[in-house]
Amino acid sequence: MGGEKRVARVTEIVAGSPVGFDDAIKVGFDRATKTLRGITGLRIMEQRVSVENGNIIEYRVRIEVIFVLES
Repeated sequence: MGGEKRVARVTEIVAGSPVGFDDAIKVGFDRATKTLRGITGLRIMEQRVSVENGNIIEYRVRIEVIFVLES
């Protein structure tokens, strides 16, 4: 009985996109998968926009990336 023991780590990244929040999340996830293995989830911590001359120029997200540490 009993499952496999696992230890996870959380790292935080910030990603941005001029298109929207969904795209910023995808940009962050795509980048994270290039250097982190064993990603099991994301947690969107914060959403912000950058404004210039009365217009939104960038959508930004702060993301916690959860991944399992290899043994």
